[in-house]
Amino acid sequence: MPGFKILIADDDPLMTSILSSTLSTRGYTVTIARDAMQAVMFAVQQQPDVVLLDINMPAGTGLGALKRLKASARTSGIPVVVLSGSTDLTLPATVRSEGAKAFFKKPVDLEVLCVRLDEILQAEPKNGSHTPSAS
Repeated sequence: MPGFKILIADDDPLMTSILSSTLSTRGYTVTIARDAMQAVMFAVQQQPDVVLLDINMPAGTGLGALKRLKASARTSGIPVVVLSGSTDLTLPATVRSEGAKAFFKKPVDLEVLCVRLDEILQAEPKNGSHTPSAS
């Protein structure tokens, strides 16, 4: 879905390269955050249409970043998709209970991920309408 902004928050250079290349080829505008703190900061500043969030990152965990994103009025409406290589079987339910739209186990099937992103983006308002209107 061309024109949408996606923030990839992952400290693995190979993973970010693969995701960025795949999503850019499909017309998405991609920004990369290398740690949890940077992910929250970029989400606040750039208001992406979706955040792809790894769980195990430096400068805080992805779960902590998810909680911060969902707790802030400025970012609470941004859909978050969690990608993780964790073997914790409770993690998918945990991230969904914290507000994630979807969970994908690494290695990620890129085709399935892109289909899910398209579904999420079709259901969400576009670019910057995640924040409550000032009145």
